[in-house]
Amino acid sequence: MQPSPIIQDPQEHLPTVLSTDAQELSYQLQQHQAKIFPPQARKSLRAFSPAEAAAFIGIGEGYLRQVAADGHGPEPLANGRRLYTAQDMDHIRRVLDERNGAPKYVPHRREGEKLQVISVMNFKGGSGKTTTSAHLAQYLALKGYRVLAIDLDPQASLSALFGHQPEIDVGEGETLYGAIRYDAPRPIAEIVRATYTPNLHLIPGNLELMEFEHETPKAMMAGKAESMFFARIGEALTEIESFYDVVVVDCPPQLGFLTMSALCAATSVLITVHPQMLDVMSMSQFLTMTSELMSVVEKAGGRTSYDWMRYLVTRFEPNDGPQSQMTGFMRAIFGNRMLNNAMVKSTAVADAGVTKQTLYEVDRAQFTRGTYDRAMESLALVNGEVDTLIRNTWGRR
Repeated sequence: MQPSPIIQDPQEHLPTVLSTDAQELSYQLQQHQAKIFPPQARKSLRAFSPAEAAAFIGIGEGYLRQVAADGHGPEPLANGRRLYTAQDMDHIRRVLDERNGAPKYVPHRREGEKLQVISVMNFKGGSGKTTTSAHLAQYLALKGYRVLAIDLDPQASLSALFGHQPEIDVGEGETLYGAIRYDAPRPIAEIVRATYTPNLHLIPGNLELMEFEHETPKAMMAGKAESMFFARIGEALTEIESFYDVVVVDCPPQLGFLTMSALCAATSVLITVHPQMLDVMSMSQFLTMTSELMSVVEKAGGRTSYDWMRYLVTRFEPNDGPQSQMTGFMRAIFGNRMLNNAMVKSTAVADAGVTKQTLYEVDRAQFTRGTYDRAMESLALVNGEVDTLIRNTWGRR
């Protein structure tokens, strides 16, 4: 018998296939986006319960009811219950400070307190970096801080979470690259956008950010750069620092020129890590590479000292024995450089992400009560720790 001929698949031209798939995927994503948020629709932030509002303001729920009854809160609903918007909470903070005769509830920076720039980073994708950045930025804004979120990831997931589709809504020169490019940079104030969350502004991202990785070596070789690559983000931020209290930077998942510039602009660093062996091994490599590269940057004049640096365990499953062991392993090594609280893995966070929303946007009724409450409690604990670190840096109680 003659052997059967081997049937080979026809060869595929990779650039053509990838281009075709990218166009089809982009089209389908746009259709999905249109169904969730029609062109005339705008994302919005939900109203908060009295317990949530009191926690964000920093007072007891009973005191909040008293302030609202004095005419400084929203009108009660038909059932007599009040729901508080972010604007309501800001108004109550101002009222309380006027009563006290001193700034206490409005947490804006005071004289002598420097802008806090928190770079959220990890070399490995899937560590919860963008989810952490989005919820942290929104939490701080709801606490009354003036917050700027910067999406440095070319994949622009943070931008999408905040309602800006990178391939549709973000044009040329409208990412941070527009302000840090080597030829004809724009004023950074021109690319800052307001969001549907009061106190929170955004500099969106898209694939244009990769240009900085390509152009930096050319500029260094040609000697055309007025300032070194690692100083460019920090220099751009000085133009607008008086408008903000905190900047949250969602770094790309690789150690390139953008990440190193973000590290030099940062006053603090938050490293996310998923507590599994492969992720921790990957982080070990990442830390080694970062240390070596930042030592070189330091010799060239870059800033490498921080007010604080912390590791945050993300997507943590408390009932998973190996994850608990790995978390304990890291705590034994890193000590107080680990945040005390971990961000638990939750279907509530994942389900909200399907519709490009955070937990501060979705209604509790959409989820099983226990699932939602556990996720919100975890967020409050993690973000509250970061809030405390910021206040401690400023010397506040």
